[in-house]
Amino acid sequence: MSDTHPVIERGAAETDGDRHILRFTLRLPHSVSRVWAAVAGSEGLRDWLAAAEPFEPRIGGAITLRWLNTDQDGNATVASGTVTAWDVERVAEYTLEGVHGRIRFHLEPPRGDHVVLRFTNEFRGDDALRLDCLAGWHNHFEYLLEALDGRPADWSAWTLTRWQELRDGYAADGGRGAG
Repeated sequence: MSDTHPVIERGAAETDGDRHILRFTLRLPHSVSRVWAAVAGSEGLRDWLAAAEPFEPRIGGAITLRWLNTDQDGNATVASGTVTAWDVERVAEYTLEGVHGRIRFHLEPPRGDHVVLRFTNEFRGDDALRLDCLAGWHNHFEYLLEALDGRPADWSAWTLTRWQELRDGYAADGGRGAG
């Protein structure tokens, strides 16, 4: 696969009242198996998103994600739920309790030198939460790119600075994104 470093396209948001659907499309210069391991394996998820313990990779399986970055008060997010879709090297979907809702990773077959990862997050909340989530996912996808290149996140060095820059950017365009 190519050594070209991919750029994360801005996420897009659809809103209907308090229901939001966020969408990101990533074009990744890696194999399907490598990307799959990152989004559908406990070790891979830890490198860019959250510790997944327990993680039962099958429909109906239990999953608990414990984010390894913290808020300004040092609190980490923990969300439990179930695996609601599972098609190896194609679809991993987790439906989590609380504000995180349903998160879905859909890998498309390779196109030339890259794999397309389509991400969807459906949840309920206010517009501030929508902006928080757009910035949060965008920031985590930056970590995903690094992890896929062999540089897992150093959560001890994480700060809110980049997240805030991203949130401000999404707020400036109304948080709808340009997907």
